[in-house]
Amino acid sequence: MSLYFFRVSHDRFSGVAECPFDALDRDAAWDEMAKASSNLVAGICRKLKPQSDWRMELLDESGKPRFRISLVAEALDH
Repeated sequence: MSLYFFRVSHDRFSGVAECPFDALDRDAAWDEMAKASSNLVAGICRKLKPQSDWRMELLDESGKPRFRISLVAEALDH
């Protein structure tokens, strides 16, 4: 088992979760990240403003990003 952390970034804010979680392998870690982000997406989308972004990254024990899920809001007529 390996330890993983989530890092969430929104525009200029970025923070790493204080509590790591164990996963059997990368696939299990991805499943946990997908589940966690899917629980957050609706609320995030309601608050997202044009020209902003939101990201969740999965970091391994060394702090190296392994996966990233991003939401980008763009105004195309500016």
